[in-house]
Amino acid sequence: MDQGFDKFTTDPEAARERYRSDMRVSRKAVREVARADLPAAHFGLGITLVVSVVTGLFRGAIIGGFVVGFFGAVFLASTAVMFLRGIRGLDAGRRAYLSTFGWANWF
Repeated sequence: MDQGFDKFTTDPEAARERYRSDMRVSRKAVREVARADLPAAHFGLGITLVVSVVTGLFRGAIIGGFVVGFFGAVFLASTAVMFLRGIRGLDAGRRAYLSTFGWANWF
């Protein structure tokens, strides 16, 4: 029988530490993939504005306003969440902006 495998079956603390270590590595990888930066957020805002204008031209100003209103509401909700988490000032606005428009990082 492999001694390394037997070690984790008999030592629960070693198994817990290995699990924690694997979770740290996994979470770090997810953070790297999901990371948004400011230029990508600016690009997302630009895409939102262009889509709003094009939608307003072809479907009417009210529908174009709904697009802007939706993203405005998401931004306000993100800002509220930042304030509830205790993040204040420009940092709260920057984080809310990144969470609202950072999706353009994947374009």
